[in-house]
Amino acid sequence: METVERNSVSLKRPHSEDDVANADEIKRQKISEKSKAGNDSGQSVETVTEEADKSLLEDTKNEIIPTEENEEQEDEELEDSDEDGDPESFADMMKHGLTESDVGITKFVSSHKGFSGILKERYSDFVVHEIGRDGRVSHLDDFSVPVDDEVNFEDPPEETFTVLSEEDKKRLEELQLVKNKETSVAIEVIEDTKEKRTVIHQAVKSLFPGLETKTEDRDGKKYIIAYHAAGKKALANPRKHSWPKSRGSYCHFVLYKENKDTMDAINVLSKFLRVKPNIFSYMGTKDKRAITVQEIAVLRITAQRLAHLNKCLMNFRLGNFSYKNHPLKLGELQGNHFTVVLRNITGTDDQIEQAMHSLREIGFINYYGMQRFGTTAVPTYQIGRAILQNNWSEVMDLILKPRPGAEKGYLVKCREEWAKTKDPAAALKKLPVKRCVEGQLLRGLLKYGMKNIISAFGIIPRNNRLMYIHSYQSYVWNNMVSKRIEEYGLRAVPGDLTLKGATAVHIEEGDVSNYTIHDVVMPLPGFDVIYPKHKIGEAYKEMLVADNLDINNMRHKIRDYSLSGAYRKIIIRPQNVSWEVVAYDDPRIPLFTTDLDKLEGKPLPVLPTDGKFRALKMEFSLPPSTYATMAIREVLKMDTSIKNQTQLNTTWLR
Repeated sequence: METVERNSVSLKRPHSEDDVANADEIKRQKISEKSKAGNDSGQSVETVTEEADKSLLEDTKNEIIPTEENEEQEDEELEDSDEDGDPESFADMMKHGLTESDVGITKFVSSHKGFSGILKERYSDFVVHEIGRDGRVSHLDDFSVPVDDEVNFEDPPEETFTVLSEEDKKRLEELQLVKNKETSVAIEVIEDTKEKRTVIHQAVKSLFPGLETKTEDRDGKKYIIAYHAAGKKALANPRKHSWPKSRGSYCHFVLYKENKDTMDAINVLSKFLRVKPNIFSYMGTKDKRAITVQEIAVLRITAQRLAHLNKCLMNFRLGNFSYKNHPLKLGELQGNHFTVVLRNITGTDDQIEQAMHSLREIGFINYYGMQRFGTTAVPTYQIGRAILQNNWSEVMDLILKPRPGAEKGYLVKCREEWAKTKDPAAALKKLPVKRCVEGQLLRGLLKYGMKNIISAFGIIPRNNRLMYIHSYQSYVWNNMVSKRIEEYGLRAVPGDLTLKGATAVHIEEGDVSNYTIHDVVMPLPGFDVIYPKHKIGEAYKEMLVADNLDINNMRHKIRDYSLSGAYRKIIIRPQNVSWEVVAYDDPRIPLFTTDLDKLEGKPLPVLPTDGKFRALKMEFSLPPSTYATMAIREVLKMDTSIKNQTQLNTTWLR
């Protein structure tokens, strides 16, 4: 193996297309699966195909952070308002961020010379198509609504979705949420006909499950009265009598989204449909800063209602509807297919050919990407290490203490107040965004007191808490893999681990010729894994000892924080790799057509044969739990950290 010096790569700031305001969208409840450090902060440079710990997602997919609606709106406005700033000061702040070497990402497997290019100059330069368990790639190519076999059943007419005014919908939603059996909402029938009354009845019952309706005469006018159904019907439980027996209980559909992550998308859909987010299921979460296409399933919502959303939502399209008897499960997918454009590349044709051939034939080191570790001067793995050490005052300090680097202004003020007073109430007053990890911890300290940090920390949603310790596991794994490749190169050696089914076994001296580097796995530390029998096995122990942890005792007194461990392949070879170099003049024009472009009949972009710039368009498929930017890193020989990107681009940003 030859180690090649990194080349620089430009990463440009998002164009205005990323800042399109979704005025019709609502105050969203954030599902806690979207962790602040692991998602929001790294989106512009890092793309993870799936969350690397499937069990984490399975345990938490329906967990919701309880927040007030007004607080949600205020939180979003504050988050959105602080996007831009002086680029030079932003780059200066990011000097305190992480680089790849800080988290153990130091090696390459290919021998070609690196070259520069622009990754995600536009979010539309990064397209992800989910690959289902049957190997089929998800595409949006059909907007039609399936027809039921049951001739006696009809979906409500199209007018159902438009007959109620926004004011009526708001009143009905409040009635539905309050569940006050004595309360009702009266809707005046302006153009009184039996047909009009029927449509209003249908609209209320289908859009606001749990409510019943009746017609009343009041002062010579007809009113539809909406009230709560008898019994304890839960909010948004689909009405049993409105669903034909022959129809599958789950409507499966393809979700095409632009510049929106999966959890945000589901929250928006659930709000518009007036249902709880947990009736949706999916096989994996997808990134924000990309165009992504994936399958979603929803319990007892008709394809007609879903299709209607295409008329009122920005940056989404729903299609390819079908009814099935099962939901989707996290981790069921085979992986994702990526279409990536790297703009303004500097490599020669020979360099590009060498790089792409190496990616196809050898692959790339299966590092956990930068997104896994956060972007501030306090990496998430440090907090995870403190949790495993049972050092709770350190956990509290790391989360709340002032830190250099790029952060929202209100967070800076909150940290300063905490450092000055150690008063959770005073610090919380400086923090208008209460749903962030800092706000949740402060509320926990307010509730349980400074002497019960464990319970205070427990207020943070479970997946966010586990994110920290999984980050530490990833940090150890990255460092150990770099040592393994440095020590033994790209070949299997005695003492390495490989999987036999789901069981890890050591490669023996006599069998080593039967294995290649693509068969070798390495463990994430835990109580239920074994370690290599060569120098790297000892290196694991030494690294954990240096962190005051015992590799032979990874069980924590709090069960949630006990690590069982797992195995991960050290080299991934992408499938279905293809590439082409294209010339272009205008950096704003797309360089390929999306599913939506094809549905709308948009022609292929006309590109000059001899443009001012060159772009590398590449396609490849990856299994779950692998990071696409780690594959791109191998091609370009670049540091993918935000710190590196912003410092390289200060001049351009200015």
